[in-house]
Amino acid sequence: MRTYLVTGGAGFIGSNYIHYMFKKYDNDIRIINVDALTYAGNLENLVDIENRDNYTFVKADICNKEAISKIFAENDIDRVVHFAAESHVDRSIKNPEVFVQTNVLGTAVMLNCAKAAWELPDGSFKEGKKFLHVSTDEVYGSLPDDENAFFYETTPYDPHSPYSASKASSDMLVKAYMDTYKFPANITNCSNNYGPYQFPEKLIPLIINNALSGKKLPVYGDGKNVRDWLFVEDHAKAIDMVQEQGRLFETYNIGGHNEKQNIEIINIIIETLQEMLPDNDPRKALVSKDLITYVEDRKGHDRRYAIAPDKIKKEVGWFPETMFAEGIKKTIAWFFEHEDWMKNVTSGDYQKYYNDMYEGK
Repeated sequence: MRTYLVTGGAGFIGSNYIHYMFKKYDNDIRIINVDALTYAGNLENLVDIENRDNYTFVKADICNKEAISKIFAENDIDRVVHFAAESHVDRSIKNPEVFVQTNVLGTAVMLNCAKAAWELPDGSFKEGKKFLHVSTDEVYGSLPDDENAFFYETTPYDPHSPYSASKASSDMLVKAYMDTYKFPANITNCSNNYGPYQFPEKLIPLIINNALSGKKLPVYGDGKNVRDWLFVEDHAKAIDMVQEQGRLFETYNIGGHNEKQNIEIINIIIETLQEMLPDNDPRKALVSKDLITYVEDRKGHDRRYAIAPDKIKKEVGWFPETMFAEGIKKTIAWFFEHEDWMKNVTSGDYQKYYNDMYEGK
């Protein structure tokens, strides 16, 4: 049985990845989920799989070398999938040092612990071991308003926010380990994810939640910043395929082919909510484009992101399957079905779940 160490598995993308992997491999794999359970880590994301015999949760900070080394010492880890990161640009502008600590130093700890566990006396590495570092398209900076301009794996890094700079730094660390030690790793750079379990500080769940409550829908600047949207389950599939079929030491860009202005996204969400809400639901009367409120633009706000996933399609066979019109309906339907989850997240009650379920055990 292959053993996966997933960092940040209680977060949005990490929990979706764990769900995807158990759905695909069931009892043929074992997953150890390491998460510090900061504000965006939520064990309620994984309540349906927490009692599986082949799933283990460990509360630990990736910056804690002793804790991470212990996991490697006590388990024969075959694959590391490294999601754990501080990921919100606005928070990075206010507290950049936290992002450097987690995203850069935490990645260094993960690399060192994996290297120590996997390296053989001759400097080579045990057969079949792989480390996948999950990163972002934001490391590339901003594209011009040209529909023919895209990010490629060869695009020079040009990060503009403390968040993207910290992710670029962590990417460079992984590249250095691959180049210096021939450490068995890959890097993936993805576009904006959306889907179930996303913390409501991010655009799509924020707009869904605010619209249903009749609250203002904040739009930075003129709302014409463009992002490429990737349904999270498509991303999970891509990560698995890169680990199974990708060439070692390579970087793969994972994009959704769903480029839209932020204001377009908001209008689509409003229209989809109005379409999906039954007429007798009182929230339907609250959902309105009149809620759209333009606010001062974010500092260093990149204008446009767009990924060309040509390499991953050619080499790995992956392509985005979920177009935005379909994906947003799936996402909204999930939020309708999980109203308690959203209430717990927005109230802060989700943080009690760990104490109730794990403390004292």
